[in-house]
Amino acid sequence: MNEQPGDVTEIDAVVVGLGPGGEFAANRLGRAGLEVVAIDEHLVGGECPYYGCVPSKLMVRGADALAEARRLPEVGGRAEPVPDWSVVARRIRGDDGTHDWDDSTSVDRLEESGVTVVRGHGVLRSDDLVQVGERTFRARMGIILATGTAPGVPPIEGLADTPYWTNRDVVKVTDLPSSLVVVGGGPIGCELAQVFARFGVQVTVLEMADRILAVEEPETSELMTSVFARDGIRVMPGVGIARVSYEEGRFQVQLADETVEADKLLVSAGRSLNVGGLGLDAVDVEADGGPLAVDDRMRVLDRQGKPVEGLFAIGDIVDKGKFTHVAKYQAGIAVRALAGREGDAADYRAVPRVTFTDPEVGSVGLTEQQARDDGLDVRVGVVDAADSSRGALHGPGNEGLVKLVAVGDRLVGGTVVGPTGGEVLAMLTTAIHCEAPVRSLRSMIYAYPTFHGVVRNALSALGDPD
Repeated sequence: MNEQPGDVTEIDAVVVGLGPGGEFAANRLGRAGLEVVAIDEHLVGGECPYYGCVPSKLMVRGADALAEARRLPEVGGRAEPVPDWSVVARRIRGDDGTHDWDDSTSVDRLEESGVTVVRGHGVLRSDDLVQVGERTFRARMGIILATGTAPGVPPIEGLADTPYWTNRDVVKVTDLPSSLVVVGGGPIGCELAQVFARFGVQVTVLEMADRILAVEEPETSELMTSVFARDGIRVMPGVGIARVSYEEGRFQVQLADETVEADKLLVSAGRSLNVGGLGLDAVDVEADGGPLAVDDRMRVLDRQGKPVEGLFAIGDIVDKGKFTHVAKYQAGIAVRALAGREGDAADYRAVPRVTFTDPEVGSVGLTEQQARDDGLDVRVGVVDAADSSRGALHGPGNEGLVKLVAVGDRLVGGTVVGPTGGEVLAMLTTAIHCEAPVRSLRSMIYAYPTFHGVVRNALSALGDPD
């Protein structure tokens, strides 16, 4: 690095925010031989490996193993599973999980790629200047913003004065409560609710919308509500919370018609964008706390809708899907654009998402309602996933469905709920992304006996276009 007068250091690129997308971008740029400064005030790697995807899936694995053991008498013998949360907590803290929330391995990986990691809060001073504390960096080629999100906390009276949990707290739990209220029935809330219920915690899910997993198909919400009931989870959709209080080690959640009590309260009600304090006004970019507008090369757009030269944004802060895989996908596009290389523009027709409940919920593209709201003439096919050749043999735990949404001879959306819903989803993602004709999908050879074989049934249920 070349130290310049006025304590300005000139380098090739600056990455602000080192979640999955920012870390991926910095690593790629460093390996390409560029001088890169990567800035974050928290753990390198971000939410996913330390507070999200990784620890939560270790929890899910433990809960699913318990559920399978309890199904053994119906399929192959006898078992007396004894839940032991200490095993899960140990895995989360260990090398399989968060390394006890130590990011040194991630930092070392970046530094091995030639990246300089700087701790602190990065602020834009112009379209090529980023300040971190007393240091300022001038980016010759470009700046990538990837600051992600934080747990959203709804403005409920009394909540701020209580020791509630967010996802960042719950992954560090070593002793389970006897009862838990989950505020929010989205993907994170549903995954964790089922995990704790299967470890013996009495769980209540409170959801403001009229159904849990409200972004999914209504058939999905209905099925998962029935599954949760069998797991002993009380689901209360369509409720408003008037007040939360905490007295003598117990939470009281006041609803319109009753008060729900529990030992612990988990708030899982969305995410807030980390865009405050970024210095967006310095580059004439809207700074109202909402997502940043970008073009299909991830270039940030100013208030006039024009790209800011050399400034890119990726991940949750552009709100094209708050997923690790979307952030990394966008990082690849931004890196190519920053380096002046050709490549495909961003395409969000086939963004997959998976909720890792049991059964898994995998979705891609448009829901039926979204397609109808877009004015599309749709055909819909819905079948029971248990009707697949493998599903029928699987027995207990085979609940699920496949729903396809088609326009003409092309799929525009698909949902797979089942024991391997997230894996079966891959073929629907491919079909939508590559615009495979429905007639070609019907003519394929499907392996027998498989879970994915039920997709053929759903394609038949679509019927033919007029």
